[in-house]
Amino acid sequence: MSLKVSYDEEADVLYLAKEGQEEEVVEVYPGVNLEFGPKRELLGIEILGASRILKVVVDPLREKAARS
Repeated sequence: MSLKVSYDEEADVLYLAKEGQEEEVVEVYPGVNLEFGPKRELLGIEILGASRILKVVVDPLREKAARS
C-alpha cells in the first residue's frame, strides 16, 4: 500500500495515511492522533495544528508550494 501525505493549510492539519477502514483513533499527544484498522494496524497519523507542532518541516513545504 502506498502512503498518502496531505496538508490542509486552511485547517492546519497534516495527514499521513494508507488506505483502509478506520476503526479506532487514539490521541497520543495533544493534537496528534493515530488511526488504526480492524486488526490494529496503523493506517494514519493526523497532526492538528501542524504548523505549530512541525514548524521546521511545514514552513519549507509551504514556501515550495507558493513557488509552484
